[in-house]
Amino acid sequence: MIEQNYTNKNILLTGAASGIGFSQLTTYLDAGAVVYALDYQEIPLKHPRLHTFQTDLSEHDVLLALVKKLTTAVNFDILLNTAGILDNYQPSMDTSLSDWQLVLNTNLTPMFILSNAVLPAMLARGYGHIINMASIAGFSAGGGGAAYTASKHAIIGYTKQLAYDYTALGLHTNAIAPGAIKTPMNAADFAGTGDMAKKVASQTPAKRWATAQEVADLTLYLTSPQADYISGTVLPIDGGWTIGH
Repeated sequence: MIEQNYTNKNILLTGAASGIGFSQLTTYLDAGAVVYALDYQEIPLKHPRLHTFQTDLSEHDVLLALVKKLTTAVNFDILLNTAGILDNYQPSMDTSLSDWQLVLNTNLTPMFILSNAVLPAMLARGYGHIINMASIAGFSAGGGGAAYTASKHAIIGYTKQLAYDYTALGLHTNAIAPGAIKTPMNAADFAGTGDMAKKVASQTPAKRWATAQEVADLTLYLTSPQADYISGTVLPIDGGWTIGH
């Protein structure tokens, strides 16, 4: 196995307070990176190479101001667009306009804002990585409600277009599509006797949920030089879920 070394690499990460984002945070710090981490919750970690910012990504004017300040001071090597929210599996007629807008304003639009913020320096340097967090709900229906499924399909399309437009200029853009990952976001599935979690595991060929660390390890590989020829790809990490769905 090739040991990944991210010393002196600057990472911009969203959704860093818990779940997959927190595992990415600690994994890149352990690999030597400097991490600038955003979340609407307080990030429960102190580290000499960690800079944290508590902000609501759906407040786009605030996010634009923050990222302008950051990109003026820092050239980012890697952008990890990990933050996202669920929609309680609500079908379209049960989804209010405000709920629809909140999901897209949180899951999708910040990826556009942050990507456009880091792209000029990456393209000027001729090298950079962007990893967008999609979902198996980006491939098919049933992994979320109307708003969540729409947002994840859109993330996959945006990722592919970024790669189409900028791979020749040195940008490496990919998406990760997690299946059943045990995180605080999915805590409801494990509530009580955990019947929903057991059902999901039984329907997954791997017969288990993944850990957030497994997703972080995949992310680390995708942003390494060893993965430079992977571009515009959506990689499922789902225990084989998409084989039969």
